[in-house]
This record gives sequence, structure tokens and C-alpha cells, in this order.
Amino acid sequence: MLACVYSGAVYGVNAFTVEIEVSAGRGDPSVVIVGLPDAAVRESKDRVWTALNNAGFNLKLGRTTINLAPADIKKEGPAFDLPIAAGILAASEKIEMPNLRDYAMVGELALSGEIRRVRGVLPITLEMRRQNKRGILVPEDNADEAAVAEGIEVYPVRHLRDAISFLTGEQKLQPYKVDIKDLIQHDHYNIEDFADVKGQESAKRAIEVAVSGGHNILMIGSPGAGKTMIARRIASILPELTLHEALEATRIHSVAGTLKSHQALVTQRPFRSPHHTISDAGLLGGGTHPMPGEVSLAHNGVLFLDELPEFHRNVLEVMRQPLEDGHVTISRAAATVNFPSQFMLVAAMNPCPCGYAGDPKRECRCTGNQIQNYRNKISGPLLDRIDIHIEVPPLRYSELSSLKNGESSAIIRERVMVCRERQQERFKSQQHITCNANMSTRDVQKFCALDSTASDMLKMAMTELNFSARAYNRIIKVARTIADIADTEAITAEHIAEAIQYRSLDRNMWV
Repeated sequence: MLACVYSGAVYGVNAFTVEIEVSAGRGDPSVVIVGLPDAAVRESKDRVWTALNNAGFNLKLGRTTINLAPADIKKEGPAFDLPIAAGILAASEKIEMPNLRDYAMVGELALSGEIRRVRGVLPITLEMRRQNKRGILVPEDNADEAAVAEGIEVYPVRHLRDAISFLTGEQKLQPYKVDIKDLIQHDHYNIEDFADVKGQESAKRAIEVAVSGGHNILMIGSPGAGKTMIARRIASILPELTLHEALEATRIHSVAGTLKSHQALVTQRPFRSPHHTISDAGLLGGGTHPMPGEVSLAHNGVLFLDELPEFHRNVLEVMRQPLEDGHVTISRAAATVNFPSQFMLVAAMNPCPCGYAGDPKRECRCTGNQIQNYRNKISGPLLDRIDIHIEVPPLRYSELSSLKNGESSAIIRERVMVCRERQQERFKSQQHITCNANMSTRDVQKFCALDSTASDMLKMAMTELNFSARAYNRIIKVARTIADIADTEAITAEHIAEAIQYRSLDRNMWV
């Protein structure tokens, strides 16, 4: 007999429908899986048969052929265990499942018959909704994640017997639901607070500008100046995720397998901080079966690269495309995969290998060549893509010993939210723009008109400081954000002057 079961597989951050055909016939007992299965899928026949026996389904079948369609796309992972088991039982002619085609299912089977969580359940559920399936059976640990996809019934199952009893009609299950509005209510308590940061007012001002406009930022300073401490607190002033942004981030983390058990949504903007030994595939994404890298896991959030020159140069250079385009394209012989990567880059570095070049109290032990080689690890094109460069000076004793706390993250975040709301109102007709940093050259011309005084100041800076054409646009974008913080539509010379100040390292350190 022939049975047909529906499931799904992940391709990039999206999913496609997999039709699992099971044909049980006579002959010598054997199981053949076709349709470009990988090793994990081929091994499923042993897991499935053992799970069926241990769950009490004693089957005696002959030659069994299992086809995973479409046959020209590679299938990977253990998520097909549950649908294969259901297909084998339906094809055995011993168990009637009248509504089998109305439901899709995913799940890995333990040898006992228990159903284990798998990756990519959210994009698969969204695809099944698009295919007008009535419902989907998912592992209990994946139920919260799947239930975020409204418009399709989600049935969590813990054991193979529960799934089969539901499909045969012997047992009724209630669709699992989550309150999405409740999920996206952010809790910003117990997060490191900017009130703990002593001094560094200019650095905190630059951070506020960067977060308000979504601008990339580079902090340069001696060891112990507070660069990492400041960076870690950026999460406390980030604006809330919208539902659309939360779903985008959740899809990526679902595919990567980084969601926690019973986690429904990524409700906080991601903050990723990879070690400097990371490979280009780890940062950008890739592998035999391409998976999201750190730049995609940081989508709609922050990617923090501490000790920037310690990263391999080829690793840093692969960030050019995602920084410019907001997505990563990974090409392989069999396929091309796109991963979204719209993130805010926050980087920190020392001014030299020993860390004390320019320090007023400590002597630098580095030679001129060592300093130049250290700084040359960051290419000009990559530096051009970082909107704001600031120096973080060492703290004075009076600042360290002060009992007065700095401005709290809650107060800074309120200003950030007001600034972002201005941008959302400005760009409401531009779907591709979420903040000032996303503006294209044409958008800059449309939304960032300069008065004559501001234009003259920018012209003088471009001539005297020898900025690149890319730096020109980024100065105007940062000035647009500074004007938004000041609650004014006009970009004045004062705003341009502050934005130019944030590019001064182009001249001071990389000439």
C-alpha cells in the first residue's frame, strides 16, 4: 500500500514542503530511502523501526521504499523521523489515518518512541500555513516556537503513540496557543546599566547617537578605559523589537538551533560577541549545508567585535557585503542561500599592540612600524563602512572615585525611542528603511537637505580632511540622527560639526 505524509525542510531561513511517500510491498524485508537523503536521514530507518517496536507497533513488512520529494533537493537532519514512522504505519494497512493529508509533522524519534525537538520548526510551520495545511504536529519542546505562526493549528506531541492516536482519531488534542502580545513585552530589568559607567560622557553621547540612528561605531582606547563595559550596556538602550523583527530574528535562530527549549520568540534584540579566533564561515555563515553565521544571528541587533585588529583580516573583509547590503549571499555548487544580516556593528580596539600609544601616563613600547602594521589590519574600505569612530580616554581618579552615578539606561533609552519614532514617521513610505543608517544615496538627497552654512562646513571638511565619498554620505546620515535627537528637521552646521568630529580618526590614525 502507498501512503503520503507531509513535512518540511529548511532552505536558508525559509522552508519548503517535503512530501514523504511510503510504499510497503512484499518481498525480503528491507527499507530504502531515496530523494537525496543525507547520513542523518538514511540512519532514520534504524531509529524509526526501533521506535515503532518499542512503542508497541509490531510490524512485519516486506520491501519498503520511502521517497522524499522533491527528489532534487538535499534532505538533512532527523526531523523526518516522525512523518516516516506515520507513513510506515499508514502503509501497513493495519492502521487507518483518514485525515493524514490534512496535517504536516516534524520530529526526531528516540529509540523509546519519545519525540525530540528539532531545528527550523518556525519556518516549517509558516510554510505549512502557506500550503493551507490544517495543522502541524511538532515536538513538545518546539510547541511555543511553532505556535507563533498564527493561522494554523499546532499540536505538541511527546511520544509516537500520542501522534498516532491523534491521527487515527482515538485521542483528541487541543491546539497549542501563545499570546504573542504578551511575549513581545520586554523586560529590561537586571540588564547592565549605563548608570554604572563612570565618566566617559563623550563616549556615551556617541553611543546614544549610534543606537538612535542604527550607525556602526568603533571605540579606540587604552586597556581598562571602559570600551567593553560600555559596549555590553548597549543592549539596555536598544529600542524594542517589533513583531515583524522578532519573527525575522526567531526564524534565523530557529534554523541555527540556538533557541532555548520552549522559547517562542526572540524578544530581545540579539547581542552577539564572537571571539577573535572565529573563522570567516563562522562569522559570515557557510559550511557544506550553509548555516547562519554571527552576522545573521545578530540580525536586528548588535554584533560586538572586541579587539578588532586581532581578528584575521580575511574574516573582517567578508563583512563588507553584509555591512553595505544588509544580507549575506552564500554560493555553493548546488545552490545559493541568502541570510538577512541587518545589524549594528560595535567594535573596540587598542591604539597599538601594547595599548598605550597616546596615553598621557603610560609609555608606549611599540615602534612606529609595529603601530602602523597593527592599524593596517583594518582596511580603509572596512573603516569607511563604520559611521562613527571615537576615542575612549583613560579615566581620571576623580571620576573613578566619584559616588555619583551616571545617567541611567532607562533615561537614555527614552530618548532613543523618541528619535526612532521620528525616523519611522519620516520613512513610513520607504519599506526598506528602518533607521537613518539604512538610507541609500538617493534617500540622503531626499531626506537630508543641508542649509548653506552646513554645506560649506562639510565642503571644507571634505577638502581639508580628505574624506572618501562613502564617508561623505555617512557624515550626513549621522548629522541627520543628531538633528533628530535635537528634535529638529533642519540639519545645521552644529550637527554637521559633531558628525565630522566622529570621523576625525580617519585623519588622525589612518593617514
